[in-house]
Amino acid sequence: MEKSTQIFGIRAVIEAINSGKTIDKVFIQKGLRGELFQELDALLRQNSINSSFVPVEKLNRLTKMNHQGVVANISPIEFHDLDELVISTMESGQSALFLLLDQINDVRNFGAILRTAECTGVHGVIIQKKGAAPINGDTIKTSAGAVFNIPICKVDHIKDAMFHLQASGIKVIAATEKTDDLLYDVSFKEPCAIIMGSEGQGITPSILKLCDAKAKLPIKGNIASLNVSVACGAFLYEVVRQRL
Repeated sequence: MEKSTQIFGIRAVIEAINSGKTIDKVFIQKGLRGELFQELDALLRQNSINSSFVPVEKLNRLTKMNHQGVVANISPIEFHDLDELVISTMESGQSALFLLLDQINDVRNFGAILRTAECTGVHGVIIQKKGAAPINGDTIKTSAGAVFNIPICKVDHIKDAMFHLQASGIKVIAATEKTDDLLYDVSFKEPCAIIMGSEGQGITPSILKLCDAKAKLPIKGNIASLNVSVACGAFLYEVVRQRL
């Protein structure tokens, strides 16, 4: 499976952003300076584009071309507008089911989650512009192509997406061990959005406070938690079970 299209060189990346290309992530050589870099840096901030500073060796591994200290991935998909997606979902007459991913940055977990989400009828997956896993060849492969079949929205902040969903009558339910309520005791029959946190940190505390309900999976073994994609699958199939 091909990776997302790569572009390299400061001027080329600037032109791609200005032409409206969907940039998934930009890798910048540590210590890069100059007016052209400042122009690029300002554009990245202005458009909330995910970027990271890396050693030159990383860039050399990404491409054999003369990269001038900058390599960018153009996303293989177009992202959906959250407002339009919520409206179309509500108008469809179906009970809305959204998935919010808080800082899940492992591409294989992300791909596996997208695959399960597509199989369970999720209406849209919402990720944050910064801190989320990129949509690249590994994501596409792990998702078994589901990335092309499920609407994905990129937002500036997960909190803003939560407020928008809640204002639209969609309950936000956190998948977290920080509760006494089991997954099986929570109702998923009404319009809802499930929020999953990262492997290491879980759901950000400030986001957890804003959720309408919390639910956890029962853990019988000695390991304290499941892989996030496995936990997500358990949650989504409980929604399917309740709505059958």
